[in-house]
Amino acid sequence: MPAIPATAGVTPERLAAARRAVVSSSIGAALEWFDIIVYASFAIVIAENFFPEGDSTLGLILTFATFAISYLVRPLGGMFLGSYGDRHGRKKALTVTLALMMLGTLIMAIAPTHALIGAWAGIIILISRLIQGFSAGGEFGTATTFLVETAPHRKAYYASWQVAAQGISMFLASAFGFALFSWLTKDQLYSWGWRIPFILGIFIGPVGLYIRSRLTETEEFERSEKHAAPIRAVFSTHLGRLLAASASIGVATISIYLILYMPTFAVKSLHVTAGAAYLGGVVAGLVILVGTPFVGSLADRVGPARLMLWAAVAALVLAWPLFQLIISTPTLPVFILVITALGILCALYFGPLPTLLTEIFPINVRTTGVGVAYNVGVTVMGGLAPLVLTWLLGITGALAAPSFYYMAVAVISLIGLAVAKQKYHAR
Repeated sequence: MPAIPATAGVTPERLAAARRAVVSSSIGAALEWFDIIVYASFAIVIAENFFPEGDSTLGLILTFATFAISYLVRPLGGMFLGSYGDRHGRKKALTVTLALMMLGTLIMAIAPTHALIGAWAGIIILISRLIQGFSAGGEFGTATTFLVETAPHRKAYYASWQVAAQGISMFLASAFGFALFSWLTKDQLYSWGWRIPFILGIFIGPVGLYIRSRLTETEEFERSEKHAAPIRAVFSTHLGRLLAASASIGVATISIYLILYMPTFAVKSLHVTAGAAYLGGVVAGLVILVGTPFVGSLADRVGPARLMLWAAVAALVLAWPLFQLIISTPTLPVFILVITALGILCALYFGPLPTLLTEIFPINVRTTGVGVAYNVGVTVMGGLAPLVLTWLLGITGALAAPSFYYMAVAVISLIGLAVAKQKYHAR
């Protein structure tokens, strides 16, 4: 087992460094996911502004297709930015990823619509998503590795804040959706209101860049023997670890993206009001934000893999009943109940995941391995989910289709976890 070396001791200096790492990584994760969640949450508005041709379903599919294409470059970001982090340092890679994220969000905030420049509007949105996807591909592996290597103890707890930051983003993005859909007229929302969250996102970045500039490199990286070609090593020597880790991502990513997809599903298929649909995301964000650090602490005691196995089984068992409940009773209280349940499942599974991934890979390829594994899993099982689910609902008309997709991903995750636990001795 490529164990993480024991710490030299829990000193005030190391605790302070761990807290700075949490703040720095959380800001990067928050910006990444705020941008992603806002795009997914405002998919209906973006579709009408940038892909207005044809019927509304086609526009929505094109919007989610652009979203999905951006995920195809995430593994490239994980490879190249992760390799940069393994060869030149986690701190330098963190600075690059955040700067690129800010650029992608800026382009989205100022992009001219189809009414102004025609089909070029969709191309500009695609460029924004590709930049954001590439940078996000490098962010998770680098930030997670930095968090775990900086933490003097309770590594799962500290690493879980990478996930809790996504809860912050989900809360804020959904709150914006709820407020904007509730307070603005349709003309105001579709003409300029949807840009407000992206503009806010731009101002998060400089704070993160300042904090990251004041970080120190991790001792584990400084002491480790550097690998000259970490990408080649991950795809050759550590291919088995890569496949097991990628499969283990499943329930975490599908839970997040199902929560993101639910406002669109509720509005288009269940005819729930837009404001009510976004209120569910606010609740899920709070559940993930508050619950994940507690789950991280529990994972430090019982082991990340064991806790994730329990959560994956729960996801497999509960997926169909939850969707049947919301389909049969499409009311606001039931919708919030289902979203809350998805948030709890997400926190239970996703909270221990960062530590599990760092346990699977050795130090000298850890950032590359974690980054590639995470982004392959997210791309295949999460990033394509909104597109696949919209397509499935369109051709089958079966409102329970999302639950079957969720169950299939849960099975893949269980297989990945079993291999990680048995073959690579993940706790």
